[in-house]
Amino acid sequence: MKGLDTNVLVRYFTQDDPAQSVTAERCIQTTCTEDQPCLIHAVVLCELVWVLETAYGYSRDQIINVLDLVLCTRQFQVQDREIMRAALNIYRSGTADFADAVIGHGNRTAGCETTYTFDRKAARLPEFTALLGP
Repeated sequence: MKGLDTNVLVRYFTQDDPAQSVTAERCIQTTCTEDQPCLIHAVVLCELVWVLETAYGYSRDQIINVLDLVLCTRQFQVQDREIMRAALNIYRSGTADFADAVIGHGNRTAGCETTYTFDRKAARLPEFTALLGP
C-alpha cells in the first residue's frame, strides 16, 4: 500500500503549480487504483481542509465538494472513512470546523462520553464540553 501526503492532494486539487500539479496527477492516476488504493490518513484530510481554507481561500462549499470527492473515490482508502463522512456531515451543517468534527465524532466513536475543550466554537457541538476558566 502507498499513502498520499497533504501537499500531493493540494497540488492535485488546486492545480496551482504546473510542474507539481502534473506530477501529483500522474502519481494519483497511475499509483492509486481500485485494486490497490492509496491511503489518505485522517490527519491529511484535516490538513487539506486547513490549507484550502487559509492559504487558498476556498469556501466551505468548495471544501465540501473536495471532501465528497475524496471520500467517494474508490482509488483512495481513507483512514476511518465513516468517521470522516460523519465529520463531513457535521462540517456541512456549518456548525463546526472540520478538525473539531473529526475529533469530537472520533472520540465519541471510541467510547468517550464527551471531549473537554476551551474552544467555544467546538463546545457548541454535542460531543464536546466547555471547560470554564477560574
